[in-house]
Amino acid sequence: MLDKSNRGLVLIISSPSGAGKTTICKKLIEEVNNLNLSVSVTTRLKRSDEVDGKDYFFRSDKEFDDMVAQEKFLEHAKVFDYSYGTLKSEIDTKIINGINVIVDIDWQGTRQIEQHIPDDIVKIFILPPSIKELEKRLGARATESQDSFKKRMSEARKEISHYSEYDFIIINEDIQESVNKIKTILYSESLRRHRQVGLKKFVDNLI
Repeated sequence: MLDKSNRGLVLIISSPSGAGKTTICKKLIEEVNNLNLSVSVTTRLKRSDEVDGKDYFFRSDKEFDDMVAQEKFLEHAKVFDYSYGTLKSEIDTKIINGINVIVDIDWQGTRQIEQHIPDDIVKIFILPPSIKELEKRLGARATESQDSFKKRMSEARKEISHYSEYDFIIINEDIQESVNKIKTILYSESLRRHRQVGLKKFVDNLI
């Protein structure tokens, strides 16, 4: 009989700001068993409603720099004066134990992770249905000046230009439909030969 335990995978989800990535990730966590959101290390201050080790691993600038020097991250970056990083140990433990992990990062972080674990990642890019819709979404959340809004749109276009580096592209016209498409991708990827842990033993018994 086939041992149905699987090696976990890292589901990388990227998109320009305003394309719906955060909502999609939250719904996936709610609706899919055995799927966790990666807990990142950050140097920003902990908010009153956050829990260390659950929302983030909160560390000082020096602690973070030491972790970089010790090569503890799959990827790390500085965002708005604070550092963020994805721990190798956090991801490796989950993959080995058959747990799938969502990592919400940009194209630069995706490149870094791919250098470390190319066989354990699935890269998905979320696109908005149109540039007008993206402008509408970003404009609705904007509290800054017109110059800042233009900068956000410029950054979004730059992010979109890297879509071809991803395995799957989803145009987010409807949140639930997008979530369902990612569920299908996740199921299909779990059937890849190298992720079916007991497959070789099962086949050896067949022949």
